Amino acid sequence: MKKSILKAVNKQIQSEFQSAYDYLAMSSRFEDLKYPGAASWMRAQWQEETAHAMKFFDHLVRRGQCPTLHEIKAPSVTFDTAIEAFEKVLEQEKRVTALIHDLYELAVAEHDYPLQTLLHWFIDEQVEEEEAAEAIIDSLRMAGDSGQGLLMIDRELGAREGR
Repeated sequence: MKKSILKAVNKQIQSEFQSAYDYLAMSSRFEDLKYPGAASWMRAQWQEETAHAMKFFDHLVRRGQCPTLHEIKAPSVTFDTAIEAFEKVLEQEKRVTALIHDLYELAVAEHDYPLQTLLHWFIDEQVEEEEAAEAIIDSLRMAGDSGQGLLMIDRELGAREGR
């Protein structure tokens, strides 16, 4: 494996773990705001992002490389409403999508076919991630300030099963 690929995949591992940590902080904030469903959704997202990091970690191990873990920063998650939070989720997922696309471009340039194969799964996954965040934002916009609507959406979010 070329050094440029190894460095980039290690950076992606850090990005995925950072995303997971951010989602866990969002879960905590939702608990504080008394949105147990949204808190549960964020916890599921934390688990998913951790699993994504481990896919990259395991990819390196399977290819005879030793993953290097980098620092994860303390999250600075602030929001007062569910819609603010899910807009941050969408922004986060768009950043991750851009990182995945950059990594794919590097894999193509370096002729790293195993990494390209792995990244196909991530490219599809990111489409789903952005689509899910947009759908939640749309629902929250429709609910507006309606307590009943927000309660219903929170219950739906809490029904999410891990992927």
